[in-house]
Amino acid sequence: MKSNMFRTCLLVFLLIGRIPHSDAQSVFQREILFDGGWKFHLGGAQYAENPSFDDSHWRNIDLPHDWSIEDLPLTGSPFNINAISQVSGGFTTGGTGWYRKTFTLPDNFKGKHIRIIFDGIYMNPDVWLNGQYLGNHPYGYTSFWYDITGNLNSDGKNIFCVKVKNEGENSRWYSGSGIYRHVWLQVLNPVHIDTWGTYITTPLVSEKEATISVRTTLIDEGKEAAEVKLVTRILDTRKREVAEAETAGRVESGNKEMINQEIRLENPLLWSPDSPQLYSAVSEIYVNGSLSDQTETSFGVRTITFDITNGFTLNGKPLKLKGGCVHHDNGPLGSKAFDRAEERRIELLKGAGFNAIRCAHNPPSPVFLDACDRLGMLVIDEAFDMWNEPKNPHDYNLFFNDWWQRDIESMVLRDRNHPSIILWSIGNEIPDRQNPEVIKLAGTLAEYIRKTDPTRPVTSAVNDLKPEQDPYFAALDVAGYNYAFGGDHNQKSIYEQDHIRVPGRIMIGTESFPLEAFGSWMEVIDHPYVIGDFVWTAFDYIGEASIGWRGYWQKQDFFPWNLAFCGDIDICGWKRPQSYYRDVLWKENQLSIWVTPPQPSFELNPERQSWSKWHWLDAVDDWNWKGSEGRLMEVNVYSSCDQVELFLNGKSLGRKVTDRTTKYIASWQVPYQPGSLKATGYSMKKIVNTAELKSAGEPISLRLSADRPVIRADGQDLCYFTVEVTDVYGMRNPKAENLVSFSVEGPGIIMAVGNANPVSLESSQLPQRKAWHGRCLVIVKSEPKEGIITLRASAPDLRPAEMQIESRQSPAP
Repeated sequence: MKSNMFRTCLLVFLLIGRIPHSDAQSVFQREILFDGGWKFHLGGAQYAENPSFDDSHWRNIDLPHDWSIEDLPLTGSPFNINAISQVSGGFTTGGTGWYRKTFTLPDNFKGKHIRIIFDGIYMNPDVWLNGQYLGNHPYGYTSFWYDITGNLNSDGKNIFCVKVKNEGENSRWYSGSGIYRHVWLQVLNPVHIDTWGTYITTPLVSEKEATISVRTTLIDEGKEAAEVKLVTRILDTRKREVAEAETAGRVESGNKEMINQEIRLENPLLWSPDSPQLYSAVSEIYVNGSLSDQTETSFGVRTITFDITNGFTLNGKPLKLKGGCVHHDNGPLGSKAFDRAEERRIELLKGAGFNAIRCAHNPPSPVFLDACDRLGMLVIDEAFDMWNEPKNPHDYNLFFNDWWQRDIESMVLRDRNHPSIILWSIGNEIPDRQNPEVIKLAGTLAEYIRKTDPTRPVTSAVNDLKPEQDPYFAALDVAGYNYAFGGDHNQKSIYEQDHIRVPGRIMIGTESFPLEAFGSWMEVIDHPYVIGDFVWTAFDYIGEASIGWRGYWQKQDFFPWNLAFCGDIDICGWKRPQSYYRDVLWKENQLSIWVTPPQPSFELNPERQSWSKWHWLDAVDDWNWKGSEGRLMEVNVYSSCDQVELFLNGKSLGRKVTDRTTKYIASWQVPYQPGSLKATGYSMKKIVNTAELKSAGEPISLRLSADRPVIRADGQDLCYFTVEVTDVYGMRNPKAENLVSFSVEGPGIIMAVGNANPVSLESSQLPQRKAWHGRCLVIVKSEPKEGIITLRASAPDLRPAEMQIESRQSPAP
């Protein structure tokens, strides 16, 4: 949404009942953030949709909101072994929740056409305004809107009511519950640009010039036909105008009209992951010489192609997709889609070497895609996890036949201007793919997307890779392969076999096991028709509890496990061992040291299936093994250097080659002695990198660090504080599990805490958290006023710590 709509200074946070007038009268007022000042009740609330209903005893909340991450009554924990979601939902609780918001309209809204837009509600909400039923929207991941002009009281109070029903077994992962994304009011003149009505493509691109095609859908909701003028101005990243087009048109009353413009852009700056250059198109509608509407749409100039010879090319250059799958939750925040939380995930993924993500298995929040555009991350935008055959009894299959077209329209129309998106996916591991009706439906969905946006190919993620899948694959432009690597290396891989059988097929590894990272990436390197690999998963998530340790088949007795524990990055944003291994596959001269604990980190599952490979090696960056002196410890060094040498307390344990033949791993058996374990990497006979593990002393103090020194004072921005338990030398003690308490002073509140321990049942809401591996996380949210925010951390017998950040109205650097 954000990239399609002009939001400017109107991202005001509505904490009170009256919608404010714009402070900047010169700025065209179009859209208002509607997140503040809601009330919430969990459970039954008969007749709560009636305006006269008394909600004075309901909780006051601001959006985004997710009740499933909140503590259950009298437990101090969101997790319950008897939760209906079971392992799939991380033992969290859904149910029915009610939201109400009371507001009045300012005088300058009279005569306007007003719409409410929900970026996403999980799930199946019913919506009322002033007791009048607006409608229902079953799917929890697509955006939707209502025209509420005829339902508003222009001279008195108005009451929105939303009933959210996350009932039964409806998801294979943690979904969260509630209005977990933003809500917006659109304030429009009778003649305006339709919602998601701007469509920008770049059909011709060269280094010297580009053709910008802008299709703008206008709507006239006035009483008379309108003679209009559409002015489209192209702005560069510094908001300088670089091109313009002006077109006259006519819109009949009650009708829509599309105006096509082609704009020549000289010396375009091309969008890519390495250089994510963004332009914006400011579209202005004039009626009788007066400005009637204005939107600003972000876009990028770039070309994409897919073929079996060059693979995927971006701007004419082949590019292998270093990909990972991501679910939508934000760890300790649950599914709350705060802008900063979404942005931070992309920052961390890009920092870990990823250049592409697959949104599994649903469209993401609009701000997530905005971050991908701005930071340079390629995207597979996926529609569904199931169609009309269920994977759970109460999932989207119940609504698919009636809703799939509207939900695909929502995804494609909303997201089509994002340069980061390179592929649309119609579904993940759809059951019964050999059924002719399913094959026909795949073709129907794919063709519907192509008609809506012909600029990107269509894929779908397919498991159980056998020749019987060929008719289903034939409906796609790019074939998505889930878990294609494996088997005897003396035989041809599935990719190679299928290439021989279907030589024109373009393939992409839409999911792969962490444990098969090496082989999966070598398939991409070796075969141009395999354009990339997407590990399951890039970022850890709540739900599918213990898929990354105990594996399949999953059972209720996996409790207290609540995290998947299979991500390259954990739910707090810290790199896990497999991410460091991926470094050596993707980058030169990388080096890290990992120790196999003398005892397993968690209880093993003797019934884990041999094919269940979402786990990684039991590895820790820890050289603190009191009581194991002299015991042989397995030490693995991940290295993309030519050779690596290991030292124990300054004594060399020998050099070893690390290359493709060793899968970039060197191993030693090292008798444990406290002190220093150091690896030195050599390339071309020169030292190019070092890594070291040191034995830490007893915990003495706490240390705080923040991801940013300045945040926005808008009631929405977040700061992530890392809390470390350190010894006298300031070294983190990886064995420390102290309970740390927190307090905040100034215009900020503690929004969530976490530690990434996959079996911890602790609250994410209380101002305390145990350290795990010597650290924990605190997420602080700004309030809508400026000032200094001070976070204090304390623990018994440890020196406390405090840290200050600034919250201000101007954008954070």
